[in-house]
Amino acid sequence: MPRPTRIEYEGAFHHVMNRGRNRQIIFHDKSYYEAFLSTLKESVERYDAIIHAYCLMSNHYHLMIETPKANLSQIMQHINGKYTQWHNRRSGKDGTLFRGRYKSILVDADNYLLQLTRYIHRNPLEVKRQMVAQLEDYPWSSYPAFINKAKSPFWLYRDKTYQMLGHKKRYKGYQQYVEKGTDEDIKRFYNKGNILGVLGSKEFRAERKDEADNVDLGELRAMLQDRPSIQEALTQVSKIIKEEEKELRKPGKKRTEQSASRAFAIYACKFYSGATYQSIADYFNLTHAGSVCYSLARIKKEIEQGLWHKEIKKIEKIFYIVKYT
Repeated sequence: MPRPTRIEYEGAFHHVMNRGRNRQIIFHDKSYYEAFLSTLKESVERYDAIIHAYCLMSNHYHLMIETPKANLSQIMQHINGKYTQWHNRRSGKDGTLFRGRYKSILVDADNYLLQLTRYIHRNPLEVKRQMVAQLEDYPWSSYPAFINKAKSPFWLYRDKTYQMLGHKKRYKGYQQYVEKGTDEDIKRFYNKGNILGVLGSKEFRAERKDEADNVDLGELRAMLQDRPSIQEALTQVSKIIKEEEKELRKPGKKRTEQSASRAFAIYACKFYSGATYQSIADYFNLTHAGSVCYSLARIKKEIEQGLWHKEIKKIEKIFYIVKYT
């Protein structure tokens, strides 16, 4: 289970995220989504969690949680543990469901709660392959309840967000606010590399810097953009082209000696993970990032010649699968 976070105090607000291990689907159909929502309900009843917003995607989730009792680790242990048990019983599987420790960003609610609920609710539009044309049509987020298009569960607390909005017609006002799009400063925050896991004013960050965990937002960005890690991409590529991962990572003496399979693995990992050229070079034991460009150019040319289409189709079936009904 996740190790306890150090960012715990009474009344703290957290943007919590997690995704499936090896980018696997964690919500297969309606019953799975409903089971996860049931764990949120239990977290409110048992641990006094306050759920301000949520969005469940096919392979990851977002939660905005307030902790009056400074017990985020206990809450998340219940949510992730209980759902993993249910999921494995239902699917006939065992083992770890989630990628690892949940990601938690401590939030300065007075300045950022409103913006982050919008960020969470816009997730079905912001992923690489848009899941719905209208956000209100996505059933597995709290957004329909926020704009009165669906009945709000008793455990969802919307009032603080409405109060911060300050609009007389709260349903219509919130819908208009969300439709404006995500704030640029929020986008910049989640597009950074390794930073302190705190989103807030300068004063808020200074007060909490000694308590906060460092969050690898490079890894987090891959999750939020619905992309696999380099390792996850290579694992799937090796299965599809039937070559060992260690062989695909083994360099030739010269870049012209790279096998076609290795060049394709480099191409696929760069394209689907979105990692930097240097990160790809390091992972594949290349001496410099320019060698990545060489492999990409080679495979692009081969694709134009009609090669690799079958393999690419299989990869995209894995990485872009979407289920939410």
